[in-house]
Amino acid sequence: MEEYILLIDTEDAKGLVYNISKVLFANNLNIERNAEYVDPETNKFFMRTRISGNISKDILLKELKEVLPQGSRIRLNKKAKKDVVILVTKESHVLGDLLIRYIDGELNANIKAVIGNHEHLRDLVEKFNIPFTCISAEGMEREAHEDLMIEEINKYEPEVIVLAKYMRILTPKFVQQYPQKVLNIHHSFLPAFIGANPYKQAHERGVKIIGATAHYVTDDLDEGPIISQDVVAVDHTFSWQDMRKAGRNVEKIVLSNAFQLLLEDRVFVYGNKTVIL
Repeated sequence: MEEYILLIDTEDAKGLVYNISKVLFANNLNIERNAEYVDPETNKFFMRTRISGNISKDILLKELKEVLPQGSRIRLNKKAKKDVVILVTKESHVLGDLLIRYIDGELNANIKAVIGNHEHLRDLVEKFNIPFTCISAEGMEREAHEDLMIEEINKYEPEVIVLAKYMRILTPKFVQQYPQKVLNIHHSFLPAFIGANPYKQAHERGVKIIGATAHYVTDDLDEGPIISQDVVAVDHTFSWQDMRKAGRNVEKIVLSNAFQLLLEDRVFVYGNKTVIL
C-alpha cells in the first residue's frame, strides 16, 4: 500500500473538503491525516492530506480537477525520501548539524552530495561517506562559475538544494533553474548589519535579541518567502563572540526545522508568503 501527500491550494468555496473527500473515497483511498487553512485576507484555501491506498495518480488528479475551482493548484507527492544537494563555503556549523541529523535518521532525505567553492569542508563531509566536490570560483566570472555549479548539481537531480552558509550571491539565471527548491539560512540582523562581522556591529549597538531566518531563495536577495524563524535573548554581559555562538546555534535549529518542513511537503507558497500545514 502506497502513501502520498496531497497538496491543494485554491480559491475558497463551499463544499471543497466534501468534494475532495468524495473523490478520495470513490478511489478507495484512506485519509491518514488532514490539515486545512483559509486565509481570510485573500480567500485562499490550503489543504494538506496524507492518503494511503493503491493510487492511480493520473486518474486521481483528473477527478480532483473536475471538482475544484478553475486554476486550483494540485500536487500529489509520493511519501518518500527526497534527493538533496547541499552547497557550502567555509563555515561548518549548519552543515555539521545537518550531517549528524542525517546519519541519525532524523531527516527524511537522501543527501546525494555536498558541493563547495572551497576545500575547507571536504574532510568533514567525507567522514560521513558523502561525495564532496569543490568548484573554486577563484579567477572566474560569476556566471561561468555558476554554469559549472549547475552542471554538477544537475548530475544528482535534487528535489531540494540547501545553502548551508554558501557565501555567494546567486544570479537570477541560477535561481530560475530551481524554482522553490533552494533553501537559505541567514542571521536576523539583515538589513541593519551587513558586511563583515555583523555580530560585532550588533554588539556595538547593544541589541537584545539574536535570531535566524530560513527562506526560499528568489531574485530578491534574502527576501524570499520565509519558512522558519527563531530568536534568543542576549544582554549586556554577552561579548560579540558570545553573540556569534548564540547566533550559530539558532541558525542550526532554524535551518534544520525549515529543511524538515520541505522534506515533509508542509510548505505552500503564495505571493511572497508561506503557509505551513
